[in-house]
Amino acid sequence: MTAPLRGLRIGLVTASASRLGGGVFEAVVAQHRMIAALGGEPHVFALRDPYSAEDGTRLDRAHRHLFEIKGPRQVGFAPSLLRGLLAADLDCLHLHGVWMYPSAAAAAWAGRTGKAYVVSPHGMLDPWITARGRWKKALARLGYERLSWLRASRLHALTRREADDVARETGRRDSLVIPNAGPATRRPESRSPGSTVVYIGRIHPKKNLAALVKGWALARRPGGARLVIAGWGEDDHVAALRGVLASTDGSAQFIGPVYGREKERLIATARFVVLPSHSEGLPMAMLEAWAAGVPTIMTAECNLPEGFGDGAALETGYIPADIALCLERGFALPEPDWRAMSIAASGLAAGRFSEETVASEWAEAYLQVIGSTSREAVCDDAA
Repeated sequence: MTAPLRGLRIGLVTASASRLGGGVFEAVVAQHRMIAALGGEPHVFALRDPYSAEDGTRLDRAHRHLFEIKGPRQVGFAPSLLRGLLAADLDCLHLHGVWMYPSAAAAAWAGRTGKAYVVSPHGMLDPWITARGRWKKALARLGYERLSWLRASRLHALTRREADDVARETGRRDSLVIPNAGPATRRPESRSPGSTVVYIGRIHPKKNLAALVKGWALARRPGGARLVIAGWGEDDHVAALRGVLASTDGSAQFIGPVYGREKERLIATARFVVLPSHSEGLPMAMLEAWAAGVPTIMTAECNLPEGFGDGAALETGYIPADIALCLERGFALPEPDWRAMSIAASGLAAGRFSEETVASEWAEAYLQVIGSTSREAVCDDAA
């Protein structure tokens, strides 16, 4: 890979550079590696949390800058964040996620420096999200989000569908559309598909896990079939999940969070990785499954129509009865058909969602926004 970003300092700012950031953290990890591979100098700015130190090892190619929060975590007010951004002498700042104080700091940085500024909402402008906590989001819009969107050199959407959400919320129709990059493909083990279905991700109402568990209970399953739910979440969300699981026959279990090799091993055991979500940007769990050659069961809200089109995924509905029918369909697949889905999954991971493909698109995007803001600065000076 060439080094088109050589000499450029690119900042990635996010609310949490740890497992607490969920899929956004995974995207930041992938982004910092792409920037480094393209010759750039990545800097990651995040709010300190209980896992920052432990998970910071995954940002090994970046300069990390952590900032203390004053007040509620859900607001994320960190008074020293703006000073840290300004001191880094960046060529471009890339905000990952919205609705928290990092948006305000990033918008202020853009206003003071006039440099290239990119905003990636990561699905947080989806109607399912914006319909919740309306008054808090209204305050955020008035306080800083609208200014952030106005000052952005470009807004970024993971999919065409998200670009429509961005346009509806911000009024801007010039979004870059670049997907998340998945992990490197791993040669699928030569094995029978088995009868384990896996969920990996945040434990949150939008993931629709209660309906998944109820659908599992309704579905006709082969003997020994298991549903394994791995993830993390707020205590009340985890407690609600455990309550639903308690009413099943014991074939569905929650095992808590898994990372690294443990997560890879769990995915490798799966017949399907499942995500019956109400709202997503572009879910990393689906890309991780495809990289391992594991087909997926997911809703249209996962925004990966390529999975359905290429035969790497089965589409499920949202209610338990629909999920049960889709699980039954998946279990009934003959082994040759499952293997064809596995091959399709690997093809997507190695093609459209490969790091090389996505990195090339980001190199062009960063150079374009940096170049355009530099030209504007020259014109302003001349005027």
